[in-house]
Amino acid sequence: MDKSLSNYVWYISVYYNRWSLSRKIFYVLFIIQYFYYPILAIVGVPVNVVTVYVLLNKDCGLSPCVRRYLGAMAVADLLVIILDLILRHIPIVYREEFDFLRYIPVCNIHAVLLYAATDCSVWFTVSFTFDRFVAICCQKLKSKYCSEKTAAVVLGTVTVLSCIKNIFWYFMLGVRYWMGNSPWFCYATVGVEFSRVWGTVEFLHYILTPALPFLLILLLNLFTVRYILVTSRARRRLRAHTNGDGQCDTEMRNRRKSIILLFVISANFILLWSTLMVFSIWNRMYNLGYESVHLHTFVRELGFMLQLLSCCTNTAIYAVTQTKFRQQLKNVLKYPFTQIHQSIKFTH
Repeated sequence: MDKSLSNYVWYISVYYNRWSLSRKIFYVLFIIQYFYYPILAIVGVPVNVVTVYVLLNKDCGLSPCVRRYLGAMAVADLLVIILDLILRHIPIVYREEFDFLRYIPVCNIHAVLLYAATDCSVWFTVSFTFDRFVAICCQKLKSKYCSEKTAAVVLGTVTVLSCIKNIFWYFMLGVRYWMGNSPWFCYATVGVEFSRVWGTVEFLHYILTPALPFLLILLLNLFTVRYILVTSRARRRLRAHTNGDGQCDTEMRNRRKSIILLFVISANFILLWSTLMVFSIWNRMYNLGYESVHLHTFVRELGFMLQLLSCCTNTAIYAVTQTKFRQQLKNVLKYPFTQIHQSIKFTH
């Protein structure tokens, strides 16, 4: 079927009353994608570029360690937007305009880079969560671990391991683009698709990204909340017998800001990734013969849309939760217009 906007609109207008609810949702999502993906790309690329610049070059009121983690997360999100959204999903939606990609034999290389960037985006979030857990709950380890140097080592290690882990896609997938919306976007042989060996490898891939990160983030946040509740009660009892209220208030305010940032980022990641994770694991099990549960393909489309949205939301989170970051972001966005205004004044 020709995957064009006019065809989808025609199909819905003609067959709408005959279709099930799940099929209606499936086609409506396809129509939304024609506008959703280009807008997401137009917004996501400059937003993440500006975020990286602000985090790495401006005073955002965050420690160098935190800025390095958040900057790395923004870089990984930018790569996912380029490799996944722009070079994968937009060509699939606008298939007729990008049909030439079928004749460019680099799909398996693209897959390795895409999944490595995705792994980095996910595991950078886990690394940041663990860093904040140490900073809040492990005071003796904080001075040694929560440093800019340690952050660089952790981020570099995660990047290398992510690249090594995803080399198997080069051998599992073919060089030709399939141009179909699926967890795979390259052609693969039938032997690979229904192989228990490759199926196990792919299943482990989905366990490591993002199922295991989900579990780690939830556990780390649970331990962090438990520690905060215990120390808060102890601090309130201490303040009742001392005159250090101002100092305690300042420390608690700083800790509260850090906790809010951590929890919002974690919740955003879990909520926006859950749908795609569930569908990907089910799809692999279904191909191997486990057909006890049926998930309609609109779940896949919704999962892709939410997962890609997660690459554009962290900037909004920083702006809402961090006052200095919001101010620096405004200054950077105003800078081109300020320069144009000054140039106009100078010429007159």
